[in-house]
Amino acid sequence: MFKLFKSTSAAALALGMVSATMAQETIKVGVIEPLTGSVAYNGQAFVSGAKLAVERRNAAGGVLGRKIELVIEDGQCRPANSVNAAEKLIQRDKVVALAGAFCSSATAAVMPVAEKYKVPLLTGVSSKADLTEKGMQYFFRSAETDRLMSKTFSKILAEKLQLKTVAYIGVNDDWGRGGVEDFSKDLSALGVKTVMKEYFDHGATDFYTLLTKLRASNADGVFVAAETQDGAILVKQFKEFGIKTKIFGVGSWATADFIGLTGDASEGIYAAVPYASSLPGEANKAFVERYAASYKEKPGKYGAAGYNAMNIMMEAIARAGKPDPEAVRDALRKTDYTAPNGRFRFTDKGEGYGFDVVLVQIANKEPRVVAEAATEKP
Repeated sequence: MFKLFKSTSAAALALGMVSATMAQETIKVGVIEPLTGSVAYNGQAFVSGAKLAVERRNAAGGVLGRKIELVIEDGQCRPANSVNAAEKLIQRDKVVALAGAFCSSATAAVMPVAEKYKVPLLTGVSSKADLTEKGMQYFFRSAETDRLMSKTFSKILAEKLQLKTVAYIGVNDDWGRGGVEDFSKDLSALGVKTVMKEYFDHGATDFYTLLTKLRASNADGVFVAAETQDGAILVKQFKEFGIKTKIFGVGSWATADFIGLTGDASEGIYAAVPYASSLPGEANKAFVERYAASYKEKPGKYGAAGYNAMNIMMEAIARAGKPDPEAVRDALRKTDYTAPNGRFRFTDKGEGYGFDVVLVQIANKEPRVVAEAATEKP
């Protein structure tokens, strides 16, 4: 009897130790963002928002009694680098889900990898409209599309800026070209004439030739699709040239990084964005205070994107009841997440909707909300 009791006690002790070990194991979520290169400001902001979400969740007990661990890789917004990062995260780090990969071309390259290994992939940034039209079963997007932004704000911009002619400038990638095409199509339908379309490469520092063409075009307005580093250099050179053309566009215009880099040169710019720190509401006020307390600056669209994407993912893991990729995929389809900027849900194709998008104008180095609209189900 003594031996049996001893054996049973040892088994119970071993079982307890296993349970304790399992409870201490983290649930790993992979993050692929550009942490170096010309889009690093924006990728780092996404990671900051994601870390803030995880810190808050872990402090409240984690998910399924376990801590969430972010495993972060630098995809550099390059398809090949992002694919290599995804392979590493899935095969070596055994993540249960992926977030990324920022640039639409990089995300498009990672999507088949996620599909191959049956691991859910959520982008909080990539906005090329056709990403959710590829029939992928493990891909989700908690971000606006440029097509949506164009349809929502083109008429307002045309009227407010009294546009008759517009020049278009975009970074030479899927996102930049997509934004130019969407806005030029909708503004043309409103009777606004296109007088120029030009593209530049990531990391460009000399826009002299492009700006010479812009001045010669005599455009009433110039649409720009650019992220923080490229956009800041372009706008500063734009002002140095003394060009008075009204600037509007998509990208990182309403972020603290962009405004800090451009200073007075950003004044008056209009931007169509999914998030601005000046959005009304108690939920956003609380988020801005938390973010500013951690990072000493107000959040922009990418900080909010990382925060929302990671909260959506953690809620899905909790809803799944286990850190199993297929179960998490199924739980993502049932998302109903209340964010600082509205309510997120997904269509059958993984397209996010219900959250707010805004048109802002930079005034006194703050993004002032000009118009706001909730995204409708596609």
